[in-house]
Amino acid sequence: MTIKAVLFDFSGTLFRAEPTESWLRAVLKDADLTLPERELTEAAGALETVGAMPGSGVAPRLPKGSEELWRRRDESAEQHRAMYTAISRQVRLPDPRLHDALYDRHMLPAAWGPYPDAAEVLGTLRERGVAVGVVSNIGWDLRPVFREHGLGPYVGAYVLSYEHGIQKPDARLFATACDALGVAPEDTLMVGDDRRADGGAAALGCAVHFVDHLPTAQRPDGLRPVLDLVG
Repeated sequence: MTIKAVLFDFSGTLFRAEPTESWLRAVLKDADLTLPERELTEAAGALETVGAMPGSGVAPRLPKGSEELWRRRDESAEQHRAMYTAISRQVRLPDPRLHDALYDRHMLPAAWGPYPDAAEVLGTLRERGVAVGVVSNIGWDLRPVFREHGLGPYVGAYVLSYEHGIQKPDARLFATACDALGVAPEDTLMVGDDRRADGGAAALGCAVHFVDHLPTAQRPDGLRPVLDLVG
């Protein structure tokens, strides 16, 4: 099989969200609020425990009665915000408005960092003439994140769940990406960190490769095996 295109997941695959404590610190600073260091650390720990940071890779603690919203959270921007602010509100913060501010912060390019080998791998794929797409379960536009971090020129298509009202593992999302890049599924490799969601590409006929959702310092070269798979 000759790979003509590679589809990548976003969070935990190409990018990693900032640590929860820096996420909270940034929002408090923007709101001109201060907390004693111990309280700030405890609040950040509580936010991490409930999985309040979208894309953190932490399994969430869902508020009672929100199971259906969780299942469909990535199908619209409204549902995504409603779900994650509800999770965040399980943690008491000095101002209730901070929960929406936290959600707003996580959509900023500053809240994300690419894995160390992301630019190298995407650049090499482009040099080899391999098309690149991003397929993400998400509730907001991640294109500015790629542009800000210099990875935008490598991506030929973005297929985001909230823009289509469907989410991985639904094969239609992967099919949309293949169509956008002009490649057949059997000539396509999907790379992601979620066995269930990203593994859905296999039903379409795509090859699938998984990476571990780890902090960037712990995964300096997790994407490089993709280059060997492409050949």
